Amino acid sequence: MIVQISDGTVFFGTNDVFEHIDFTVNENERIALVGRNGSGKTTLLKVLTGECDLSSGQVIKSNKTVISYLKQNALSQSEETIREVFDHVFADLKHMEKQMEELSEAMKNDHSEKLIERYSSLEEEYKYQGGYTYYGEMLSVLNGFGFSEEDLDRKVSSFSGGEKTKIAFAGLLLSKPDLLLLDEPTNHLDLSTIEWLENYLAKYKKAMIIVSHDRTFIDHIANVVYELEYGSIKRYAGNYSSFVEQKKNDFARQESAYKRQQKDIKRLEELIEKFRYKKNKAAFAQSKIKYLERMERIEDPKKADTKAFKAKFVCGVRGGKNVLSLDHFKVGYDRPLAEVTLEIKRGERICVMGDNGTGKSTLLKSIIGEVEPLDGYMMLGHQIQIGYFDQNLADFHSGNTVLEELWNEHPDLDMYKVRSVLGAFLFTADEVFKEVNVLSGGEKVRLSLAKLMLKKANFLILDEPTNHLDIVSKEALENSLNEYDGTILFVSHDRYFIKKIATSCLVIDEDKVTYYPDGYKDYIDTKVKEEITKEKVVKEEKPLKELKQKPKYNLKRLENEISLMEDILEDKRAMRYQPEYYQDMQKMRELDEEIDEIHNQIHALEEKWEEAMLYEEEKNKGGA
Repeated sequence: MIVQISDGTVFFGTNDVFEHIDFTVNENERIALVGRNGSGKTTLLKVLTGECDLSSGQVIKSNKTVISYLKQNALSQSEETIREVFDHVFADLKHMEKQMEELSEAMKNDHSEKLIERYSSLEEEYKYQGGYTYYGEMLSVLNGFGFSEEDLDRKVSSFSGGEKTKIAFAGLLLSKPDLLLLDEPTNHLDLSTIEWLENYLAKYKKAMIIVSHDRTFIDHIANVVYELEYGSIKRYAGNYSSFVEQKKNDFARQESAYKRQQKDIKRLEELIEKFRYKKNKAAFAQSKIKYLERMERIEDPKKADTKAFKAKFVCGVRGGKNVLSLDHFKVGYDRPLAEVTLEIKRGERICVMGDNGTGKSTLLKSIIGEVEPLDGYMMLGHQIQIGYFDQNLADFHSGNTVLEELWNEHPDLDMYKVRSVLGAFLFTADEVFKEVNVLSGGEKVRLSLAKLMLKKANFLILDEPTNHLDIVSKEALENSLNEYDGTILFVSHDRYFIKKIATSCLVIDEDKVTYYPDGYKDYIDTKVKEEITKEKVVKEEKPLKELKQKPKYNLKRLENEISLMEDILEDKRAMRYQPEYYQDMQKMRELDEEIDEIHNQIHALEEKWEEAMLYEEEKNKGGA
């Protein structure tokens, strides 16, 4: 056990965030903490870091337990270079390096057993903590976040806000705390970076807690799911898909138990009504009344408040069969970002995918006329009416209340209709009088969707519509869009959402635009085939071309050479423990370089051996 919350309650004023919860993190667990916005997930993380105190209950952890939490503005004012930032991350290893150099220098004159043992012990610890590999891992992580080795000597202050967050994130991953807390780690990351991060975290050796609304991301990483709902928490073993299935089974069991209990209650009430006024049965009736009063009632799961908005997107007019035609349509600003040729038919739902900066949002803005295209041709179909969702949520008048914002755009509606629409999007009672400038991101998205729904457009153009939405709201939006009979063109990084909605995908890379007519699965299958083809080219196709003539080396000689090099490698490894080397850091580094070179030579010989073996097999097939 790394950390535990026992009987924990947090309340602010008169509102309970959660009460009497038990929460445990064990070693190597990758926990996904899920729940709707406002359920207390971030508060729970702050309790674990000590930023927020429990109102009652206790947090149990060792004083030595290191818990790290990504802070969005951690590097915002830093004038250090990236290299200097990571020197802090690897301060312990840097200190050990300095100690080893000092000991190495001392051992030139002092050959005592005590000094030798001290150096040997320190070198083992240095190796155990990744001293010989940390620089390479640092470059790998930075590259995963889109940085190059040349960026190491750039000042952090010269990077954008999003890049600074990535640098801080990389530092947090490399520091390898006992417990890593990640609150919405995929925000503002493009798809390729999210996929890299998934692979990295799936192999991460320490415990972590992830708060995320990216269902595919947590599905690929989590081995435990905690759901925080209505002030209580429940633990589920397995990933997100397993959690969904278990919840579905729990719902079915509760529904069945509820129906049985309601049937029993009805039977008892009929008995009570039948016998309560009969003298010889009055005691029997009273006993049944007391039984019903003591009964612990099972809640109807269908009546549980899921806080999901209810949207029904409809088309005011059907519109033409040909919705949009793009021909060599170039988009960009000072230079072209993408050139698209595409025909969109009525009823299609096309997802535009690609890394940040490739021109996805610019394409949508060029179609709606917000950005002037650089070249090419565009034509909207007959009676096509566009409804646009802006990911920046900029289409608001800050002085307006929620009620005014919606009503001003649709003044023909009466108060009852406006309040009904707002209620469907969870703006009830006095919430309709909140000013839009104080709304949360999720509330602004819901208000934008309400405005969009009332437009009754037959062509929806949506730029990252799931940003800021919790999982319940995402599912509500998915259901609404799947029932919509119009056409949708949308940008998203949410793979779960893409799989649910898209009938086809348009992928924009730096150098090309590719259309996948059969949707996200088509895109993934093509990617997998490309990767397999690349591997075949490297591992099979090149050697087969070379095997047109007999290799200049034979199997037996190669086997002898490999065996000899392996013996040399063992001898070199043993030399690490000789005073001549561990007393001299420079010699030790040179020895490590020799060992690496021998590894490379063995690898090259093994490749030649595989080639010779392949030739022999092909020759034997030909002889057969």
